[in-house]
Amino acid sequence: MEPRLETPAPKATQLLWTGGWDSTFRLLQLLLVNKVPVVPHYLRDPTRKSTSIELATMERIVDLLHARHPHTRNLLLPLRSVSLSEIPSDHVISGALRSVRERVYIGSQYEWLSAYCKHNGIQRMELCVHVDDKVHIVLAPFTAKFQEPGSEVEIRADPRFATTAEFALFRYFSFPLFEVEKVEMGHIAEANGWNQVMEMTWFCHSPVNDKPCGVCGPCVYTIQEGLGRRIPMSRRVLSFFYRLVGLPFKSVARRLLRER
Repeated sequence: MEPRLETPAPKATQLLWTGGWDSTFRLLQLLLVNKVPVVPHYLRDPTRKSTSIELATMERIVDLLHARHPHTRNLLLPLRSVSLSEIPSDHVISGALRSVRERVYIGSQYEWLSAYCKHNGIQRMELCVHVDDKVHIVLAPFTAKFQEPGSEVEIRADPRFATTAEFALFRYFSFPLFEVEKVEMGHIAEANGWNQVMEMTWFCHSPVNDKPCGVCGPCVYTIQEGLGRRIPMSRRVLSFFYRLVGLPFKSVARRLLRER
């Protein structure tokens, strides 16, 4: 009798999970479609008012997944939650962020996400940048598709641009949703019966009475990307006037600061 060849266990996917729409969509893909183990990572920002809501949201999603899809108990590994204060600063990454910001504004989170990966030896953290994302236009010229035998096609920073600030800042990530729009995720989720989970997700950084504020960055992006229904009507009205009057001045101020 010939010995039976064992199929090697799939390597766990490292996923930045915030309890938000994009990263939760990817989590569902990995657990329910690909059925591979996932290590979720969450970086706690003590200055962000939404941190406790995001953590509670993830707990509720995990409980629902375990109840409806028992196999996820084995695939979804414990959340690795780390405070920003625990992440060592890195002068190369800090310099890369400053360099990119001289040309276009991007959030400071990319600095500490990159530093976290570098410090922990993570080379392919899945970061759910999507087509509508503001950083997509920054990254697009510096990415390429890669595929290893038996693996999915990956979009990552292209080593041909190894001397650029963009590569230094984003080299530790893989971008699984880079060619997907937020609304398209909703259509795919509906087709797969994931609506309940997706509607549990959270996005606002500055909640008011535990509801989305309508004027923080993620709220504005949520409206612009076609999911404004997730924000209460009163806050959507406020957001309309903020985007009409306040946001243009904010953009001008950022540009002036970059030019100083």
